[in-house]
Order: sequence, then structure tokens, then C-alpha cells
Amino acid sequence: MSDPYNAVITEVEPAPARPGPLHGRRLLVKDLIDTAGIRTTYGSKIYADHVPTRTAVAVERLVAAGAVVVGKANLHEFAWGVTSQNPWYGTVENPRLPGRTPGGSSGGNAAALAAGLCDLGLGTDTGCSIRLPASCCGVVGLKPAWGRVPVDGVFPLCRSFDTVGPMARTVAEVATMWSVLTREPRPAAHIEGLTVGLLTRPPSVGGPAAAVNHAGEAYVERLEELGARVVETAIPEPPEDTWPLFFHEAAEAHRDTFPARASEYGENVRGKLEHAQTVDPGAVERARASVVAWRTYEPEVDLYVAPVLGVEVPPVDCDELDVRIPATAFLRPFNVLGWSAIAIGDLQLIAPRDEIVLGAALAWEDAATG
Repeated sequence: MSDPYNAVITEVEPAPARPGPLHGRRLLVKDLIDTAGIRTTYGSKIYADHVPTRTAVAVERLVAAGAVVVGKANLHEFAWGVTSQNPWYGTVENPRLPGRTPGGSSGGNAAALAAGLCDLGLGTDTGCSIRLPASCCGVVGLKPAWGRVPVDGVFPLCRSFDTVGPMARTVAEVATMWSVLTREPRPAAHIEGLTVGLLTRPPSVGGPAAAVNHAGEAYVERLEELGARVVETAIPEPPEDTWPLFFHEAAEAHRDTFPARASEYGENVRGKLEHAQTVDPGAVERARASVVAWRTYEPEVDLYVAPVLGVEVPPVDCDELDVRIPATAFLRPFNVLGWSAIAIGDLQLIAPRDEIVLGAALAWEDAATG
């Protein structure tokens, strides 16, 4: 394929398509996800020649439903970053907004979808990594509720927050992929009668509180036209800082190669892993307890609406360390809570259950296209 956006690390000769709901749809798999017999680098130098002997369960399910793998998508090294600036395979470019970041870490998937290089994408999302690039590149990406889609065969970043999810150019295609991935019926479009909470300040996951952002107010009128009742709302803060758990689990995921092979990591991820070695074990256990407690919170609304970014997309040459926290303010909390969230451009719909999110998103899309 012609790839001027550096979206693909490895091209694949497509196998014959099987019959099914995804018959013949070109699938680009994030190169964090194992594919038997196909080079899978995890976006790293260390695994540059790695060829797995197994295929991740999520890929197997999509292929069994008729999708054909056409390649492995470029990404931020080991999926730990929000810009898809990769020191080994180059920076992914944004087809929709030249000169702006495609987002990360599933930036290759989003860029390829936006450029028409594939029909479907399979990405991962631990703190933003499906929704942010989907928004930056103007496509659709679903972060399923934690545990709904198998992560077997995916290189871990933070097991307590890792998710695998579908990306496409329409909500309808994402919903069909979700049905295949979860083996559940495709949800019906539904938003009428739901109470929707407008989020203007997201909860933090530890550290300073995020700033108020009113970008989500742009979606209120349409939601009310579709029969939803929109109210202003907030989500309580977690009991303790949850970052120590993230860093601890990231350090554990790299224990075999870091610090032993630290020189083979790019500067950005190497610095994060160096910090991860310093986390206090007591803080990790407090963070783990905080996550468990926070996940018992029961929302007072059926669905939330918020922006994905709510600000201008950062430049492609930005410093990732400068933008990673503000760019994920409305995204990361829902990985920690374990909830479902979908990005449709800069619109984000959020709820504890995938079915609620997808039903509302389908209703939104039907109204826009009908």
C-alpha cells in the first residue's frame, strides 16, 4: 500500500476472506498485538525481528468474522505515549490535520483509517490510546469497558487498565466489530429517555485537578433533540493517587528487558521506566486499593458527554511529556474506572457499560446521517 503517513510498520499479503459480517474488510492491527507468523515489534527496537507463534484472541475473532489482516500499525514505543513519535519506525503523520499530531498510542491505526489505507483498525487503550488518535484523525474509536474484550496476546502496559478495542470510520462499523470481539449482540440505537451528565471538569487520577473545559456543551442541543435529558454533573475523585499502580505494572511488564537493555529504549519511554523503578511499594498498594474502591462508584446518570481533547490538536513535533497530561484529562479517568467510552471526532460518550455507549453513539450517528 502507498503509505505517505508512516502509519504502517509491516505490510501483509491478505489471506482469502472468510464469510461473516466483516467479510473482506481490510484490518490493520496495532503492532502491540501478536499475529502468528507476522513480525510484531511492539513499536520497539528490542523486538524489531520478533515473529510470534500465536495470534491474539481479538485478531482471531475478527478474522473468523471475515476481516483480512493487511498490516501492522505504527505506534508510540511499547504503546506508552500520546503522540506516536516513534524513535525506531518514525513519527506517524496526520492525514486530516497535516502538521498536527495523530495522537497516540494507536496513531498508525487512526491515520490509516483517515487516509483510506484500511477499513478497520484494532487498537489498545490504557489511558487514551484509541480515543485520542481517533479524535485527532477524525475517525471513531471505542475503549470497551475493562475486561469485555480479551487482551490475550497483547503486550501489556498496565494490566489493571489495558483494553483492546475497535476503530473504524463509522460508529456502525465499530459496533459490528464490538459484537464480533465480545460475542454479544450488536446494540440497538438508543438515546431517547436517557439522562446524560455533562462533564466540564474531569476527575483526576492523582495530582492536580484538571481545568474546567466547556467544549462538551457544544453537543447538548443535539442530545436534547434526540430525546435525552442533559444535566450538569461531576464524578468524585479517587480516594488516593492511582499513578503508582500504573508505573508499578508498567515496570513489571518490562522486567525482562529493563533496566538490563535500557540503552535499546527510546529516550521518551526510557525516562518513564526509570521513574517507574522508584515507586514506593506502599504507594502501589494504596493506589491499588483506591482503584478497587473507585470502581464501586455508581453514576447518578445513564451516560456522560465530554470532549475528547477539548483543545486544539498539538503540533506533530510537540514534546510528548508536555502534552501527555493535559491531552488525556478527559480520557485517562475512564481507564482507571474501567468504564466504556467512545470517541466520535471530539465528542466522547461514556458509561460503565459498552451497550449504553454504543446505543447512544449509534443514535447520534443515525441522526447525523439520516
